[in-house]
Amino acid sequence: MTEQLAGWFVNNLGGVLRPEVIVFIVSLLPILELRGGILVGFLLGMKLAPSFIIAFIGNIIPVPFILMFIKFIFKKLKKTRMKGFIEKIENKAMSKSDQVQKYAYLGLLLFVGIPLPGTGAWTGSLIAALLEMDMKKSFGIIVLGVIMAGIIISILSYGVLGSIL
Repeated sequence: MTEQLAGWFVNNLGGVLRPEVIVFIVSLLPILELRGGILVGFLLGMKLAPSFIIAFIGNIIPVPFILMFIKFIFKKLKKTRMKGFIEKIENKAMSKSDQVQKYAYLGLLLFVGIPLPGTGAWTGSLIAALLEMDMKKSFGIIVLGVIMAGIIISILSYGVLGSIL
């Protein structure tokens, strides 16, 4: 799914916006995050270092806001017609939290750092907030996880794909 969404951004925004802007936008978005940003950078012909740095920054920006405010936002939204949707998001995040609950911060690092579908900084931040983990520690661990995921995706995109294409 990430590849398809990344391809959509490349096909529809490539040539309209600078590649750096596209990488940044993609990296800000849930689901795509840094993984999609680095892939988009590769597909747009960017060098690895700028692609990685821009994707990292884009992916990290939402994290402190999620950690600090998501519980308050969800509490308010549960008082509206969005209650069912918010509960669905919470339940989905918590269904993926076993690893984090079992191994605490190491689990959070692995959850964010191993780029699998449904994992990443957005969901990791949501889980950390819902489990009431220490915000500062969680932020640091999520930063390390994003770097770890970035290294893995860079190897896959620029190394494996780069040698095939």
